[in-house]
Amino acid sequence: MADQCVLAWIFASAVALFAVVRHLTAKKRDGFRPGSSQVVNSVATTNGECRSGDASDADVIIVGAGVAGAALAHTLGKDGRRVLVIERDLTEPDRIVGELLQPGGYLKLIELGLEDCVEEIDAQRVFGYALFKDGKHTQLSYPLEKFHSDVSGRSFHNGRFIQRMRQKAASLPNVRLEQGTVTSLLEEKGTIKGVQYKTKSGQELTKFAPLTIVCDGCFSNLRRSLCDPKVDVPSCFVGLVLENCQLPYANHGHVILADPSPILFYPISSSEVRCLVDVPGQKVPSISNGEMANYLKTVVAPQVPPEIYDAFVAAVDKGNIRTMPNRSMPAAPYPTPGALLMGDAFNMRHPLTGGGMTVALSDIVVLRDLLKPLRDLHDASSLSKYLECFYTLRKPVASTINTLAGALYKVFCASPDQARKEMREACFDYLSLGGLCATGPISLLSGLNPRPLSLVAHFFAVAIYGVGRLLLPFPSPKRIWIGARLISGASGIIFPIIKAEGLGKCSSLQLFQLITELLLLKGDMNLAKHCQTISYFVFHPFPCSWFTLYTKVECPVM
Repeated sequence: MADQCVLAWIFASAVALFAVVRHLTAKKRDGFRPGSSQVVNSVATTNGECRSGDASDADVIIVGAGVAGAALAHTLGKDGRRVLVIERDLTEPDRIVGELLQPGGYLKLIELGLEDCVEEIDAQRVFGYALFKDGKHTQLSYPLEKFHSDVSGRSFHNGRFIQRMRQKAASLPNVRLEQGTVTSLLEEKGTIKGVQYKTKSGQELTKFAPLTIVCDGCFSNLRRSLCDPKVDVPSCFVGLVLENCQLPYANHGHVILADPSPILFYPISSSEVRCLVDVPGQKVPSISNGEMANYLKTVVAPQVPPEIYDAFVAAVDKGNIRTMPNRSMPAAPYPTPGALLMGDAFNMRHPLTGGGMTVALSDIVVLRDLLKPLRDLHDASSLSKYLECFYTLRKPVASTINTLAGALYKVFCASPDQARKEMREACFDYLSLGGLCATGPISLLSGLNPRPLSLVAHFFAVAIYGVGRLLLPFPSPKRIWIGARLISGASGIIFPIIKAEGLGKCSSLQLFQLITELLLLKGDMNLAKHCQTISYFVFHPFPCSWFTLYTKVECPVM
């Protein structure tokens, strides 16, 4: 035992020495990003005056009151912060996405004290997924055995959910919601000091706060000030509402592996089922001249389960067809003092897996826990360090869900390539095996097990399973070639997404956190704690590390 401890300390010390050297050399290289002050879409504050805490209109200004903005306003308001929310339109939104909250997201909702926001809106409980392909189907249930009976997914009308959260936020005396359009961020000496906005009546106003959080959604006009947005639009969703029909599997989301791309069905009320038809590319058939209705009836309808075929055709005939582009955008923030991006303004993934709200709510929990020890947000230096830590701490959940969404969409789309066909078939059959082959991937998708390493392991397990199916019982040169291309194709899907998520760019602090995670996965708690302790003292004043996320152990007292 003593020998193991000595070896542990030698290993941890060696890694610490390497990380410190790397940290110091990187510090000399990096410095402040050149020209960053010119990138910020902002205006200078008048006379360059430095405002004290008493001059601020709020502790936090939140731009946008969607899912992320409204939940964040309530969370920070409950912690005693003075919060001003500026939302372009406070009427009930009407969207065709943001309607499915995974169980992991519902757990975050409970953690934030917002679980009652899914009550009184006819929300439906969701217990898993049903997968359909070429006449075959399989049921994938969420692994909820260890949770309270109330824990499950929830599906609902997005607008009703948002209005409930806005009402709950506005019920706090220190939270104020205003309708207006933010036109720019106010910058002073490289620090964001507040916002300039137009009210509903057209009056131009400015508001000041030590922290401005931009949550103005996927169409954000402020994100270029705070990040490097690389938005990809791989497909569009065509949305319909089916009325008074029963899905083959009650209280389940349904995914049809159709040609050319997936079709989704899930309940959004006790009498309505949302249908989302994925159309690859950025152009969709015209709705006005009837091309869309014809496409849905001739191409999509024959691939719909027979139990809901009539309801699908009736929804097409009713004509309330809507479309929206599916965007994905990896998080690439410019660390900016006094400002932070959250929600779809900051990070988007393909909505196939319904992970957007889970990521947003998880980010809010991380930010809340980070800011709790910081009583005075006017301490700009401390605030900046805490906000930088946020970008690291959010990665386990966000990167897992984002990577899974991108990878699954590519696998689930039909392709003329034989290797891609085999990968798609292997994925369906792998999930149909049940046991760990089903609960592992579904726990990742549901947000109940947000571990990037587990995701990569299952993804390549599917690929290897596909190769095994090809080579048995008798391998041939053609099958071996297809198997090699399958593995190559799988790598070509997953690794670019991982790279885009920034998991390949680790600072010295992140290096320690990754090492700690690997040790925890191996079960070596003692060595993991040594690495976490060294990481804390070497990189203080960073307030916490991934260690707390995996072990629920509090950081040392600061």
